[in-house]
Amino acid sequence: MAFYNKRKEKFDPFFSPERLKDYPFRDRSNKLITALIAEPYEEVEITAADGKRLAGRYYHRRDGAPLDIMFHGYMSGALHDFPGGALEAMAAGHNVLLVDQRGHGKSHGKTVSFGIKERFDCLDWTRYAVRRFGDDVRIILVGISMGAATVLYASELDLPSQVRGIIAGCPFSSAEQVIKKTAREMGFPVQIAFPLARLGGRIYGGFDVCERTTLEAVRGAKLPLLLFHGTEDKLVPHEMSTELAEAYGGEVRLELFEGATHGVSYLVDTSRYVSALHEFYEKILKC
Repeated sequence: MAFYNKRKEKFDPFFSPERLKDYPFRDRSNKLITALIAEPYEEVEITAADGKRLAGRYYHRRDGAPLDIMFHGYMSGALHDFPGGALEAMAAGHNVLLVDQRGHGKSHGKTVSFGIKERFDCLDWTRYAVRRFGDDVRIILVGISMGAATVLYASELDLPSQVRGIIAGCPFSSAEQVIKKTAREMGFPVQIAFPLARLGGRIYGGFDVCERTTLEAVRGAKLPLLLFHGTEDKLVPHEMSTELAEAYGGEVRLELFEGATHGVSYLVDTSRYVSALHEFYEKILKC
């Protein structure tokens, strides 16, 4: 239940459990997804360090433009999670690479490791970008939810010097705490459910979800970071972003959006979100 993506083949970018009939941004979100689907793109793929085939969609705006590499969330997909973010990046003249994280979309596997293995995929995607676009490419890593954890985990790795900054939306500081919280809300006894889930990850996925927390990973980070989080996020409490901002080793800017639930800061206050985004772009790309 925690790590196996049973929605992989049947994932619908226009639907997710949190976006039911009373979802206030349903129509606007669907229009953005439709607009992103209509954008021309190139299917790309790489082979991860452990042999997994990883897939993505590359959107080209112009030669020599900055490249935003975007990592979607848990049991989700880039078209669902990044219609606003991807379109804003392209409107700013950036090229965009939407990644299918391992176990999602067209990427191999069905096991999700909450960023533990995905962090090395992030490193592989940045290396691919440098090989393809050259030493002058300027890369921005972007993630939402578990994808935000992926890029934050990767912040302590030996990323290419071409990576200029990180944008993270509603990341968790501890996968263990999020899993325990969810298990508790589902009515499972946490003292039994979590050890079983952890054991299942080790046996069937070859990873330990407690190997390292995002909070530990970011302490040695050096890249500038922009954090977005909604104050009404019931899935990943916004206090986790506050923890990450306080622990982060590099320069960090935290933007909290009053009343926003999980992953909808852009939709709650688009003008403020875009303003912070462009200020961050200008800051990290001018050097």
